[in-house]
Amino acid sequence: MCEFINAQFGHLLTTLDLCWLARADMDEFAAAVYRKGCPLDDVWGFIDGTFRPTCRPGEDHRTVYSGHYRLHGIKFQSIMAPNGIVINLDGPWVGRRHDSGILADSGLLRALETKMEQMGKIFCLYGDPAYPISAYLEGPFKPATTQIEFDFNEAMSAYRIAVEWGFGEVVQQFAFLDFRKNLKIFVQPVRLLYTVGTLLLNCRVCLGYGGKVADYFCLAPPTLEVYLNNIRD
Repeated sequence: MCEFINAQFGHLLTTLDLCWLARADMDEFAAAVYRKGCPLDDVWGFIDGTFRPTCRPGEDHRTVYSGHYRLHGIKFQSIMAPNGIVINLDGPWVGRRHDSGILADSGLLRALETKMEQMGKIFCLYGDPAYPISAYLEGPFKPATTQIEFDFNEAMSAYRIAVEWGFGEVVQQFAFLDFRKNLKIFVQPVRLLYTVGTLLLNCRVCLGYGGKVADYFCLAPPTLEVYLNNIRD
């Protein structure tokens, strides 16, 4: 079943060429974030990496060991939209890989450049200090040296946490994805399981069940038909 779901709908997590992600939608996303008190008026989504702990592999365990987390595992890069939908999921990457390195190798910046050329306006993602600042990516001041910069960082951290809510909801709804003793990366299709879990969470949000991010930003997600068929209403 997981293979079927991924084969049919996995592309929805690997492309920004989505019919419900047009210029009008970007304007709506940025406006929703700005209404919450965001100092920036062009933030359309939030980017972050998530580390998913796994069982210690019997072989080559150092390749997936993260000294930061002191666990074995894999990482995914994700974009969360203010309507509660995980738009992009890239991975897996070895657990020790830094978020900035994942960004560089993922090709996301090139995809964002192409997308913004289509939009005719540059909208930005917001990420934590691990990400480099670019035309398509905003982040906190590193380090903050004035009160204005401190206030900016504090305000933006409250909105960036939205992407963490998305990660949390995936493992909350599919608890086996958070049981590292039974996730064996060289034995089980862990990437496939996490990808399908994310797809199913998006479907759940589209159906109106939960959706902490959508509720916070007061934005309705696309309908399930629109999301799965990649069509507009």
